[in-house]
Amino acid sequence: MKDLVFKTYAVTNEIDLNRIAEECNIKKKYTWEEPLLLQGDILKRIIAEEITENEKVLLFSFGSIVFINSSTDHIEKFMLYMKNIKTDIEIENYERFHDDYALHIDESIEIELTDDYVQIPEMELFYPELISIVIAKSVALERIEMQLGRILDDLESKIDNLEKGKLNIGNKELARITSRIVRHEYNTIAYIMILDKPDITWVNSEAAYFYEQMSEFFELNDRYEIIKNKTEILKNIIDGFSSISHSIRGLFVEWVIVILIVIEVILMVFDLFA
Repeated sequence: MKDLVFKTYAVTNEIDLNRIAEECNIKKKYTWEEPLLLQGDILKRIIAEEITENEKVLLFSFGSIVFINSSTDHIEKFMLYMKNIKTDIEIENYERFHDDYALHIDESIEIELTDDYVQIPEMELFYPELISIVIAKSVALERIEMQLGRILDDLESKIDNLEKGKLNIGNKELARITSRIVRHEYNTIAYIMILDKPDITWVNSEAAYFYEQMSEFFELNDRYEIIKNKTEILKNIIDGFSSISHSIRGLFVEWVIVILIVIEVILMVFDLFA
């Protein structure tokens, strides 16, 4: 088998694999933890032209797409196909979160991992799948990290106002920011499944060892923990904003009550003298 070239893109938060499988006449129900593999005649029909040797596309429910041995032209045609299914995919900007990787075969050496490729002594069926899973998760994490940065930037302006003694934030704004944090947490923990291992790793010790090597090399667990800790900090900040906002509203209500009591007393006194 020749070397394999992987091109991975994180293009959305979620992909409905069962909808695509149904359109491709694939008689299988996909759960959220397994990728959808498109190859052969199915892939040829989507791209509408001949495909290259060993060309495949793997779709992941958490929004990543992995192309194996696909040309740029084929990738663009497939993205146009996906646009009809997921309208939030930005065709002009689909390369924003991506990674390129390669699988080289060299019988004279042991497994070697680098930033650009992995080198193996002989091909096993699990190698392309596990490489695809790891880089798909890695690119999805990159997208999540960017979204987390946007939330932090948004909160920074609120913190600046708080330092100046101002906190003009309503319940709707608090709810909007909280929903972004919850959605971010859900996308990270529930969908990318950093802590979950592929099924093949439970029955094949060689596959398990390779997956652990790849995950450690791409620092999946470390990046996940950093995102998780930052998310907890964000939630604590929101809790602080919520407490201060409620205190300010409570104080405002108390002043309104006091003013109403004073007005009532004044009216009573006026009535007595009148």
